[in-house]
Amino acid sequence: MLVRDAMSTVILTLGPAHTLRQAAALMSARRVGAAVVLDPDAGGIGILTERDILNSVGLGQNPDTERTHAHTTTDVVFAAPTWTLQDAARAMTHGGFRHLVVLDRGEVAGIVSVRDIIRCWLPAREPTPAL
Repeated sequence: MLVRDAMSTVILTLGPAHTLRQAAALMSARRVGAAVVLDPDAGGIGILTERDILNSVGLGQNPDTERTHAHTTTDVVFAAPTWTLQDAARAMTHGGFRHLVVLDRGEVAGIVSVRDIIRCWLPAREPTPAL
């Protein structure tokens, strides 16, 4: 199975001037753990994750004044839609992150998460094991 089969093509896109509170509200409303940040001044495509917001709040920073550009990962590992899910899982494990921005011909095509990969690997209605 390929990344294109698992990725979400509905992408939350933010700008560098969004506050972390705005980002968190949008991410929560869309039920996503990551957003693509487009910042032409900082080199283009970055990613902001729930972990980035959590780290900022944990440091006592104000989510109403902190801007996404200060917390965006710009050293992004991109996936191609033709990668296998094993390739994506390997990149995530090696890099210690849970989301990959998917680029197709230099354009953002989607985001794939660990959860997306697990959904593809497990049967749809497998019963939950008893504890």
